[in-house]
Amino acid sequence: MTNHILLVEDDRRLAELVKDYLENNEFIVTIEGNGNRVLRHCQQLNPTLVILDLMLPGKDGLTICQELRPHYRGPILMLTARNEDIDQVLGLEFGADDYVIKPVEPRVLLARIRALLRRYYQQENTEQENIVFEHLVIQPTSRKVQLDNEEIILSSHEFDLLVALAKHAGQIIGREYLFNQIYNREYDGLDRTIDVRISQLRKKLKDNPENPTRIKTIWGKGYLFVADAWV
Repeated sequence: MTNHILLVEDDRRLAELVKDYLENNEFIVTIEGNGNRVLRHCQQLNPTLVILDLMLPGKDGLTICQELRPHYRGPILMLTARNEDIDQVLGLEFGADDYVIKPVEPRVLLARIRALLRRYYQQENTEQENIVFEHLVIQPTSRKVQLDNEEIILSSHEFDLLVALAKHAGQIIGREYLFNQIYNREYDGLDRTIDVRISQLRKKLKDNPENPTRIKTIWGKGYLFVADAWV
């Protein structure tokens, strides 16, 4: 499979540097610098991964991410120059799979890209049985989720998190384990992305965020996927 990356970055010098580095590592890279053209570009190219800057002329990265998700199932890696938790949280809530703060070391960016592609496309190409809990149907092979016969749109990491929880239904799963499963790197004790994704899953899967009954928080221990809560 040819790994074609759509790089959405309006800083032309930075975009060319990233493109050169990635193409030296056997990727094909297309640059787009205007937010208004990204959705059309993505539909035409169907890239294996999208790198999306937060600040862009035209539509901003958060708006683009939200627009892409119903149409694009591949990984989205968000770039942000601002080291602020709110930007990172919003990026995850709007459908990004991971984020990198600029300026980023090229080797770090490459490692994040490879991790996303490896996890997403290896699972996609492996035949796996559906996971069914009455009205909730998780299809690992096609990476689709249905609740009450309605398809639920998830980011690739939201999907991975749901699968990890569902495969351990009835067991308390720690944040550290989930972080390692989703991101393939050690948990630093501070990163709150798992909590953000749990919150998003609850919203999308019609679980009461104030008093969740389907994905429960077990304080001080982790999360519990309740198998009989989907009837």
